[in-house]
Amino acid sequence: MNKQTILVVDDESQMRAMLHLYLRNEFNVIEASNGNDAITILKENNIALVLLDIMMPDLDGMEACKRMKALKSNVPIILLTALNNTQDKVQGLSIGADDYIVKPFEPDELIARIHVQLRHFSTHLVEQESIISFTDWYIDKEAHTVIANGNHLKYSPKEFDLLYLLASHPERVFTRDQLLDQIWGMDEIVDIRTVDSHVRYVRDKLKKAGIQHQPIETVWGVGYKFTKEQIDEVK
Repeated sequence: MNKQTILVVDDESQMRAMLHLYLRNEFNVIEASNGNDAITILKENNIALVLLDIMMPDLDGMEACKRMKALKSNVPIILLTALNNTQDKVQGLSIGADDYIVKPFEPDELIARIHVQLRHFSTHLVEQESIISFTDWYIDKEAHTVIANGNHLKYSPKEFDLLYLLASHPERVFTRDQLLDQIWGMDEIVDIRTVDSHVRYVRDKLKKAGIQHQPIETVWGVGYKFTKEQIDEVK
């Protein structure tokens, strides 16, 4: 299974090194020493979760958190701080942080909290509205149909769910493991190549229906994403 990537943001090199040590067996780890660099990294990488220190010079963790949520609202952020007071916790959660952990902490607690947030994100993706419209085709979730150039495309239930999931989260890169969990469920044993074959079927049917732009893009070595340039409106 591909490792998910955690972004660790802290101005103290020893703390970054310690967090890297805790996380490296289960996750890929990218480090940033300040909030501005962290925002740049978030823009350019497929980050699964951010561990963000509050007390940093220049751009502190609170402001960095607000900017990150504005940039990618669905990426979980866990704030790290040495300050154990209710006001900071309330402020952090009110600006979009998903959790809050006080230094010092036990490695097992940190790992557990990370897994909770990743599971929550994976299984509770924000549900979009019923109809997603494009220039010459649309997806109707409630009717479970895809109409292209006036023609009804015949998709299997899994193909439809795959297309809708990607289209309702434009520009979000899904790994094959995430797609397996979302579409087939964590309890169903399915070969990871099943994702690739279903993506191929979805693409072929769109192409045969006369859709010139191929909206499902392969992100090599990672998974797939839906290119948002093709989206006109969501009703």
